[in-house]
Amino acid sequence: MTKDKIILGIDPGTNIMGYGLIHIKNNKMSLIAMGSIELSKLGDHFLKLKKIFERTEYLINEYKPDELAIEAQFLGKNPQSMLKLGRAQGVSMAAALTKDIPVCEYAPKKIKQSITGSGTASKEQVAGMLKSILKLKTLPKHLDATDGLAVAVCHYYQQGKLVSEKSYSGWGAFVKANPKRTKS
Repeated sequence: MTKDKIILGIDPGTNIMGYGLIHIKNNKMSLIAMGSIELSKLGDHFLKLKKIFERTEYLINEYKPDELAIEAQFLGKNPQSMLKLGRAQGVSMAAALTKDIPVCEYAPKKIKQSITGSGTASKEQVAGMLKSILKLKTLPKHLDATDGLAVAVCHYYQQGKLVSEKSYSGWGAFVKANPKRTKS
């Protein structure tokens, strides 16, 4: 594992997108920033996607993360909501991949389990545990920010344990890792 790196975690959403950045130095984790991007005032879905891409790109340019971790979609009752969430996730991933930043996604249960020990933990329980782990003085207005932070922390905890087909670092890396899958 790299001794010094920055991880950007994103909790994608079409109303509120949460993000968190952590710095890993000598296997010690510290908070760089966390926040949320409110998108509900933008009425058009495509304007929301544009804003998500721009804000993800801004975070990448501002903080220079080495890796992006993102919460994966989950199967919900409303297929239209799932489609919109998948698009939000996709534009964040595209912003990272255009900068050659590796992307890894984690299921919501995996994130909660990594942080609290329970895959069914509430947003409040995740936020409370992160407050303790990172010695945060206060919690943000929107817990989507701590959800984004949780994705980054989960990714750090999973380093070395999990490298799966759900890790993306561009086509070149895929071809190198899967030569038999890419031959015609």
